[in-house]
Amino acid sequence: MDKPQRKALNKKLRQQQQQQKQRRMRILIWATVILFAAIVAVAFILKPEPKPITIDYGKVPTVGSENAPVKIVEFGDFKCPACRIFSQNIYPQLKADFIDTGKASFSYLNYTIISPNGDSVTAAVAAQAVYHQNKDAFWTYYKTLFDHQGDEHTVWATPDYLVQLAKQADLGIDYDKLSRDIVNNTYKDEVDKQTRLARDNGFYSTPTILINGKKLDDNASLNYGKLKAEIEKALKAQENGK
Repeated sequence: MDKPQRKALNKKLRQQQQQQKQRRMRILIWATVILFAAIVAVAFILKPEPKPITIDYGKVPTVGSENAPVKIVEFGDFKCPACRIFSQNIYPQLKADFIDTGKASFSYLNYTIISPNGDSVTAAVAAQAVYHQNKDAFWTYYKTLFDHQGDEHTVWATPDYLVQLAKQADLGIDYDKLSRDIVNNTYKDEVDKQTRLARDNGFYSTPTILINGKKLDDNASLNYGKLKAEIEKALKAQENGK
């Protein structure tokens, strides 16, 4: 074999070796990708269900039977426009279909994310103050606050205005005490505790809805069809003892 032939042969061998190396590399990459995908899939399948969030329903505003098989919770903000939509459009349907029929109870907890140092907290403290005077009056005030909700970007939840709304709603409570409780932030610790619970569980919007301690997808909170389906699913699970 002369020198040009040897040179051509060596070049061909090098090309073959390079091609083999590239094939091995592609096989290694695909094997790595497949292995990673399998690990992710197994981890997803074996991922434990998150534990239900514990709510002391007897110590927060709650309407409906305490023995109701389904416990619905709203984490809301009285300054949140979406929460206003929930209170005006979703809550009445929940009340008619599930709360008044004894199938579910409904609780409200504060999550003051719109104005954490302003209106959100002031309105929440006022609502807690009403709750501690008259548990039934809370729900009238809940509706009143959302029906008279001011603009999200302006200050409106002043003590005087909040007391005025309570009087207009004819709550039948001690309005002077309500005023003092708002000014003195009497129930701010309760509001802060509820907000911490929401933050600790990774909630990032209002309204956030729980069913029997389980957080629903955010897109279900303002879609009554989806929310109703989740409640009926929970009712069925209770009937089956799950």
